[in-house]
Amino acid sequence: MIDKKQFGSTGHLSTKALFGAAAFARVNQDEADRTMDLLEEFGINHIDTAASYGDAEIRLGPWLKHNRSKVFLATKTEERTYKKAKEELYRSLDKLKVDSVDLWQMHVLVDPQEWETAMSEDGALRAFIEAKEEGLVKFLGVTGHGITAPWMHLQSLEKYPFDSVLLPYNYTMLQNADYRTGFEKLASICEKKNIALQAIKTLAKGPKKEDSDNKFATWYEPLTKPEDISFAIHWALSNDQIFINTAGDIYLLPNILKAFTTFDRKISDEEMMEFVNKNGVEPLFT
Repeated sequence: MIDKKQFGSTGHLSTKALFGAAAFARVNQDEADRTMDLLEEFGINHIDTAASYGDAEIRLGPWLKHNRSKVFLATKTEERTYKKAKEELYRSLDKLKVDSVDLWQMHVLVDPQEWETAMSEDGALRAFIEAKEEGLVKFLGVTGHGITAPWMHLQSLEKYPFDSVLLPYNYTMLQNADYRTGFEKLASICEKKNIALQAIKTLAKGPKKEDSDNKFATWYEPLTKPEDISFAIHWALSNDQIFINTAGDIYLLPNILKAFTTFDRKISDEEMMEFVNKNGVEPLFT
């Protein structure tokens, strides 16, 4: 089974592996159902989806209808105004076949103008706070991609005490001095305030090439060999603070989950640098 730890101040013991339901964006119901069986085998008890993940919420619905109490359920919206965000939450609840979610997140909130809209008097934040007061959601979070993500999350945490943050975490990203500085500052604040810190793109090998023969559903080139997946996951797990969202492809998932069960030592940055150079791993965001 996969280790668990407290998901920030929520009181929930979440598996260190969070199922990234972006993997359900373009699968059929049978594929989704078989994947849910796999997740149950490994004891995964935390699902992270989003309104923008294609059919993901719809594919999760049949399972959640009968198993809602087994998991911590998170979804996201990219809407930035009060009205549109609230409307999308109701659509998400309907697709997921649930009355409430545990965590609702402002998705990819890294653009300064979108941030201003979301945090304004008639912005998405108002819908988030209202939904929490109404019991439609229990906790609130913010997510982001790109080099500016940690800095924008810090700005968001100054505006409102979010319960979780989500952003890229891999060795090549941390070689960018600005990103590393922001990430370390964000991680320090999260530790101090008991805010859950979620990692994405842990298996990113680099941007997808035009002549790529990558048949996986990820929008980037992922590490695909079982031993490479394990090495990257084990390096990330060497940071005890983070939770890792699994990559967005159901066929990568078995080896990803197995990697969590075989973690037995911390991987040093020196070992990871050798791995990156050997495998041609490149930064996904620059």
